[in-house]
Amino acid sequence: MAGHTKYTPTTAFGKWMHERLPIYAMVQEAALDFPAPKNLNYWWTFGGILSMMLVIQIITGIVLVMHYTPHTSMAFDSVEHIMRDVNYGWLLRYMHANGASMFFIAVYIHMFRGMYYGSYKAPREVLWMIGVVIYLIMMATAFMGYVLPWGQMSFWGAKVITNLFSAIPLFGDAITTWLWGGYSVDNPTLNRFFSLHYLLPFVLAAVVGLHVWALHVPGNNNPTGVEIKSGQDSIPFHPYYSMKDLFAIAVFLMFFAAWLFFGPNYLGHAINYEPANPLVTPAHIVPEWYYLPFYAILRAIPSKLGGVIAMFGSILILFALPWLDTSKVRSGNYRPIFKGFFWIFAIVCVALGYLGSKPADGIYVLWARILTAYYFAHFIIILPLLGLIETPKPLPASISDDVLAKSKAKLAPAE
Repeated sequence: MAGHTKYTPTTAFGKWMHERLPIYAMVQEAALDFPAPKNLNYWWTFGGILSMMLVIQIITGIVLVMHYTPHTSMAFDSVEHIMRDVNYGWLLRYMHANGASMFFIAVYIHMFRGMYYGSYKAPREVLWMIGVVIYLIMMATAFMGYVLPWGQMSFWGAKVITNLFSAIPLFGDAITTWLWGGYSVDNPTLNRFFSLHYLLPFVLAAVVGLHVWALHVPGNNNPTGVEIKSGQDSIPFHPYYSMKDLFAIAVFLMFFAAWLFFGPNYLGHAINYEPANPLVTPAHIVPEWYYLPFYAILRAIPSKLGGVIAMFGSILILFALPWLDTSKVRSGNYRPIFKGFFWIFAIVCVALGYLGSKPADGIYVLWARILTAYYFAHFIIILPLLGLIETPKPLPASISDDVLAKSKAKLAPAE
């Protein structure tokens, strides 16, 4: 059965194919003709940008694997071989390394957009939670990939982060030994990380497909937070938003190219151009920039186990966000008090990232503890209370009413 669709084949082959595998009808219905709210802005284009970045990471990763050797005695030299001897190997390597940073820039914007506009609220709770799963897979994949060049920061970063699991009572040492493949970070560790780093992007692609499926059930959220109530509130995804996404992707690729060609090592660590040496500990071990807020939370807690719980808890608490925010209004545009606290929260996250890049002593630790406390208070105290005490602004009756009101405001003559 081909199912219900507006697609009608126009050729004999198309009719034959439609009766056996209605793949074009599925694309037509799920992508081209999919009804989307007519008021989506450019913050909604980052889903398409993330899909594009995932494709870039997978393609460049597959080519790099053809020249990489996952062995402690050869990994560093094989990366240098890619950079110096492989045709355009430097470009592929920099695309892959900087692509990870671009991926996280886009995903953080995507997540904060969802938090501001309430895209985690009913009926989109599962959509949000799948997004958090994608974020966790991204973090694991990027961490394992950073270990593969087998430079000084790669080695010591792997040693510090994997050693955190030893803080888990009863099973911690066994988990750490399993991750290492022995009793220290060595060749079995590199092989494990290489295998998982190659596998996880394909798992990520599958979960992204699930994320898109979950999006198509309730449909897109929008800046007003009001659901589609009639055909006048929506427009087909193609060509309106497909062209908008392509334009945003082109702009983002120019931003990516600027990093790639003018500052490819700006976001990295110079010490990682030194081969891994288990006998020489770097003066200051820091992870990649996209882990720094959580690294600051980890170091803010005096107890090793407490730090590990706080670090993982700061991510896992996102799963509970749909129920912690008790307000019935989705969009931050209509929540005046929430809007202020949202931007304070965003500043706190950036500040934690800054503190994570600094030594774990003195005033840096003090501020990390204060901001860590605020981070958790935002979810556990502030959001539940705001839903009880905040008086939202009146919502528009429909998406069309909101669009028409804004159009009239723009066309009104200046006094």
